[in-house]
Amino acid sequence: QVHLVESGGGSVQAGGSLRLSCQVSGHTDGTYCLGWHRQPPGGERRGFAVIWTGDGSTDYRDYARGRFTISLDNTQNTLFLQMNSLKPEDTAMYYCAAESCLTRHGMGFYEFDYYGQGTQVTVSP
Repeated sequence: QVHLVESGGGSVQAGGSLRLSCQVSGHTDGTYCLGWHRQPPGGERRGFAVIWTGDGSTDYRDYARGRFTISLDNTQNTLFLQMNSLKPEDTAMYYCAAESCLTRHGMGFYEFDYYGQGTQVTVSP
């Protein structure tokens, strides 16, 4: 069982920045894909940023690439998401997610096994 607790959400104006954090705990032996997923109002939850703990490889959906950065602090077991140049369409509930991944080829934006409770991000025009 993997436990994930997000923090750092809030309200910001368009063009602003936010940094989300996710404390990772529980049975995390082996390598994992850790990701950030989001669910906009009335929409589905979808992954958009992922990192493989084996070597730190990352991947992003096109709309996140260049604006968002996913990172992992292994010493603190904390996953981060730095979000810059935020847009109103980034408004969503943001979830930290985890999936056991033996290799980096497991990286993707599919539904993961474990999720945190989510943190709300609201971007005003």
